[in-house]
Amino acid sequence: MTKAQKVVFIINHLEELYPEIPIPLDHKDPYTLLVAVLLSAQSTDVRVNLTTPHLFAKADNPWDMVKLTVDEIREIIKPVGLSPQKAKGIYGLSEILIEKYNGVVPANFEALESFPAVGHKTASVVMSQAFGVPAFPVDTHIHRLMYRWGLSNGKNVLQTEKDAKRLFPKELWNDLHLQIIWYGREYSPARGWDLSKDIITSTVGRASVLKEYNKQKS
Repeated sequence: MTKAQKVVFIINHLEELYPEIPIPLDHKDPYTLLVAVLLSAQSTDVRVNLTTPHLFAKADNPWDMVKLTVDEIREIIKPVGLSPQKAKGIYGLSEILIEKYNGVVPANFEALESFPAVGHKTASVVMSQAFGVPAFPVDTHIHRLMYRWGLSNGKNVLQTEKDAKRLFPKELWNDLHLQIIWYGREYSPARGWDLSKDIITSTVGRASVLKEYNKQKS
């Protein structure tokens, strides 16, 4: 199967499975999404969604956030991990939003990536989900599946993002990256993987991946 044929199969199968695509992180506006995505680094969406209500009850906008101290923020977000760095980042970006952007999250990659604790993936999620700008944020699920499907070499997430953007139609990026994430969680996880339920990988998967899977199961 060629890469072009794989892409068509993947798009069609994901559309059948996920015609409506839920947003993993709970939020109400670009600011709360930005904070939630920042908190999700090396954590889980479930844990973040359990934590953000406590934070947003005290501060769901930059002006209220800077009324808290960094230590107060850190105490609230402890459950998500890496709380010292994330608390400084949330406080710092809130200050910048007030000083430079009148409290409004900018719909601009360069501006977002200049904020403390905000990298390219976080900026891509905000641009995609808050502003509808085509982006392809690559998380661990997408990185894993692009390799399993033989669509990227798996060396790093930047290369995976380039490959995804090159192979998939731009108008589908915002939906597709979420569909792949949900598929990875449900059907093609890193652990406890059952290839018999993973229709996409069993159909289009990299030969070496399928061989290794069968070897481990035998």
